[in-house]
Amino acid sequence: MFRAAVDIQPACLGLYCGRTVLSVNGSVETYGDCGVCPRGQRTDDNKICRECLGSPDRYDWLYLGFMAMLPLVLHWFFIEWYSGKKSSSAVLQHLTALLECGVAAVVTLLLSDPVGSLHIRSCPVKKLSDWYTMLYNPSPDYITTVHCTHEAVYPLYTIVFIYYAFCLVLMMLLRPLLVKKIACGLGRSDRFKSIYAALYFFPILTVLQAVGGGLLYYAFPYIILVLSLFTLAVYMSASEVEFFKDLLVRKKRLVVLFSHWLLHAYGIISISKLDKLEQDLPLLALVPAPALFYLMTAKYTEPSRILSEGGNGH
Repeated sequence: MFRAAVDIQPACLGLYCGRTVLSVNGSVETYGDCGVCPRGQRTDDNKICRECLGSPDRYDWLYLGFMAMLPLVLHWFFIEWYSGKKSSSAVLQHLTALLECGVAAVVTLLLSDPVGSLHIRSCPVKKLSDWYTMLYNPSPDYITTVHCTHEAVYPLYTIVFIYYAFCLVLMMLLRPLLVKKIACGLGRSDRFKSIYAALYFFPILTVLQAVGGGLLYYAFPYIILVLSLFTLAVYMSASEVEFFKDLLVRKKRLVVLFSHWLLHAYGIISISKLDKLEQDLPLLALVPAPALFYLMTAKYTEPSRILSEGGNGH
């Protein structure tokens, strides 16, 4: 059944099928039959399942940071949306959401291999198909399918699900008690709406990761830039911010502005990967550019001014 490495073996079909190493005797390895690699391993160029001993590179960590930010940003959005203008509980809810996501991230890293360390071992991402190994199960005789589905991008795919699960559990343990005690300015039906919203967006995020994890891995820097630019323009327009002094009227506006600047910087860093610091760091000077452009041109695009000038022209 088993053959040594020096023997001639039948070809192992399939892009992600491999042979597990059963034993090592000096320089000779004994392999099993062609099939699925165990968790934490992926095939090498010789179709042998090798343990993932590498560490995530900078781009991998940036991707994980993006996936970790998604529930936090959504928490903050819905807390602000449902807290009301006069509610003093919003700040505490924001801090609680940050605490929940932060603790969930640390616990997830500690439980990942190697257990008890904030460092994780991983397999390198080589191409988009690495995220969708279930689509590449071979059928040698066009009848029987050899199932070789495994996590070739270990652990970038499953670690996100674990993180979301801990976020949800911590939210259900902490947030209801906090909201019940401090959200006195809200109605009984409104005070828990931000929690109800999370019960909707967590399944959506889970499906998004399950179906589009590979696409998000390659597209997230551009998604950050586009969405942050769009939401900043919408917020400043809805808040009727036209001049620099309008930003200083309320501290909340400055917080929102600086938050978007951080997202801009995160997107730029993710695209450039900071491989060449002397070339990439100057790009961060572009972070305030969209807000400055908006403030300099907003007065020329005021609808009332355009209508009045149009009327005068007639």
